[in-house]
Amino acid sequence: MTAELVRGQNHPLPHTRLEIRVSAGHPVLAAATLGDEEGRVAGPEALAHPGAAELPGIEVSRQAAARHRLAVDLEAVRATVHRVSVLLALPLGTGGPTRFGASAAPVVTVTAPDGTAIADYTITGLDLESAVVALELYRRQGAWKVRAVGQGYEGGLAALLADQGLDRAPELAGSVLDAVAQGLARAVPAPAPRAEDAAGRVTEGERAHQAAQTQPVVPPQPPIAPPQPPAAPPPPPAAPGSGGPIDYTHPRRRPAAAEASAQAPAPAGFPTPVAGDASGWTMDERLYNQVWGMFEDLARATAAYRSACNFAESRLDQELDGLLSDPRSRIGGAGDAARAAAKAKHDELTARAQEALDRDLTQLTAESEVVEPALPAAYARWSSPVWQAYRVPMEAPTAVRLGDLHLPERTGLRIPFLARLPLARGLWVDSGRGHSEAATLLDEAELRRLALESAVAHAVRLLAVHPAGSFRVRVIDAAGAGANAFAPLVEAGVLAGPPAAGAAGVSAVLKQVTERVDLLQMAARAGASEDLPPGLDTAEELLIVHDFPHGFDDRSVNQLRYLADEGPAVGTHLLLVADRADAAAYGPVLDPLWRCLTRLTPVPDDHLADPWVGHAWTYEPPVFPAGSAVLRQVLAQLSDSRRQWGP
Repeated sequence: MTAELVRGQNHPLPHTRLEIRVSAGHPVLAAATLGDEEGRVAGPEALAHPGAAELPGIEVSRQAAARHRLAVDLEAVRATVHRVSVLLALPLGTGGPTRFGASAAPVVTVTAPDGTAIADYTITGLDLESAVVALELYRRQGAWKVRAVGQGYEGGLAALLADQGLDRAPELAGSVLDAVAQGLARAVPAPAPRAEDAAGRVTEGERAHQAAQTQPVVPPQPPIAPPQPPAAPPPPPAAPGSGGPIDYTHPRRRPAAAEASAQAPAPAGFPTPVAGDASGWTMDERLYNQVWGMFEDLARATAAYRSACNFAESRLDQELDGLLSDPRSRIGGAGDAARAAAKAKHDELTARAQEALDRDLTQLTAESEVVEPALPAAYARWSSPVWQAYRVPMEAPTAVRLGDLHLPERTGLRIPFLARLPLARGLWVDSGRGHSEAATLLDEAELRRLALESAVAHAVRLLAVHPAGSFRVRVIDAAGAGANAFAPLVEAGVLAGPPAAGAAGVSAVLKQVTERVDLLQMAARAGASEDLPPGLDTAEELLIVHDFPHGFDDRSVNQLRYLADEGPAVGTHLLLVADRADAAAYGPVLDPLWRCLTRLTPVPDDHLADPWVGHAWTYEPPVFPAGSAVLRQVLAQLSDSRRQWGP
């Protein structure tokens, strides 16, 4: 059965030799880009277009036409190619439409070599756009999938190619359009209007007539020539018991066979997931990219499911409205049958959407069960056994875990919330109630206690993932209300100094940190880091501010805003523990401060918005397991390291 895709939805490809058919009501040009696993296009040589129609594994039409057939052989593409994007654009200066919204929506169909349709995608929602990324074929864990994209560009082909990362995109777009202009005389005309029977179906006679009238006027293009074998050493011998040779080659170091020991049984019909099966030079980087890929897959799968359900509901409403508007269908058996048919179609569409979602979530769950146990300390939960063997690292990781993310479609599927290091923004642990349902069940004192414990957990993890002496922590606790929570840090001697208390302590610490940021910024801008004062510590620094704005005057508030804006660029980061309502007296003065910090919560809260797909992700804060000694074990290791290597 053909999959009818909506924007953002993906579908597995059962074949690697494919044909992509494009049908539009007017001539369009078709092109394709070949990208790596990050979607980057190497250059103009990775763009197949009418002026250069053939690339290894892909061949596009040499002219603009109302109908296209693109030949694709995914086994023939280079090993560095992980994404094939199909592009459509309107030719200029032909008297035709200048925007996709002025004509019928294009339809893109992926078929098998024998013409059997695999997936359809009608590109709706276009208006002023004159170029669009229709769909993409992408490789995921060794298997290929198709994803409906539908991303339009009002700036035309030049804007599209620039967004693909190609240099000199306007010149390249001009050369493509020039090549199209030379072949417009051979464009296939738009199909004639369809003849429909009383039920709205195209009649067999008209279908045959259309087939005869819409054949291309140019001879069919030759099949794709097989690619030349790369100049590379022969593959290594097969592993014992394997079904063939192990492919160790990868554009960014494919995970070695030794890493396959982390495999888990995969659901039927899915490739076996492997921890670290992503791009990257190191396992740390590959795991980070794999987690990010899982996040994207969950977001897109859920977006496709919700979009399909909304479409089914809208279609049902329209059909029922049509029935109600016709007096003949409001009474009698015919009306009941029509309503039952509309409801059955609605149920079929939602069932298919649920089936596709369940398939994707099953695959992601299997991958998560493999990836989670393989995560290093920087990415692992506090309950992970990796912390039992923790040692201070020799280099900083790619990112650090700030908690978990999940969506209501499957709350048990948790995606690690990873933030790149060094942190580009400060952190704010909100001790207020906000709109969280979980927060409404707690009293104010308990919520503030949990917020401070969450901040301590973040601080300990940041200390734990950095090499000795490369990261330090300062604390401002003006009222001394956090003495119990900070006690383990003080006893372990991992703080740069005792927590600052009172207005005088707040002022002194902020002055010292602000002056340090000023010096580092001036040195960086002048390129004179060697002229910094002797003894100035250039290590990264985390400033924890508890119970803000207690103990702050206007000058201190301005200094804090300055540190939030300018500190991350020179390695000074804020970790604010505060209830925004407590600082309401400052009015809009503090709005820039709250906006430039990443808001975290001490209890589950669905406040993290994903503007690309419109989701609100539920954030789960990190917590130490009840009764666990992991906090003191990690602090003991940090303390020993400080004594060995110095503060």
